[in-house]
Amino acid sequence: MSQPGENHQRALDRFLAEHPEVITALDGLNPLLAQAKGESQAQYRAERLHEAFEAEAERLGLFAWELTLKLTADSEEAFEAQRVEVHKEVAQMAGLSWIEYCHLHDLAG
Repeated sequence: MSQPGENHQRALDRFLAEHPEVITALDGLNPLLAQAKGESQAQYRAERLHEAFEAEAERLGLFAWELTLKLTADSEEAFEAQRVEVHKEVAQMAGLSWIEYCHLHDLAG
């Protein structure tokens, strides 16, 4: 697993600060499970953290990258602006019109 970028790491830190139950679960991981997967405890813990982060994003109806933006943006307005910008870039890369993309991803366009 690659190292998270600076913004993503800040989002993970904030996520953990807001969800102490995740810290408790991570601290209680069985080291034998990491060993069985051929991973270090740190790698295994990082994977479980990312799974919890992605589950929270899904619960909120967001992609994980959107949750990263939400947790690192200075305001809700900044988050929305950044989110739309990235979605527009993805639509362009996919060769979709903005309207098609919004319809496909249930976004307000």
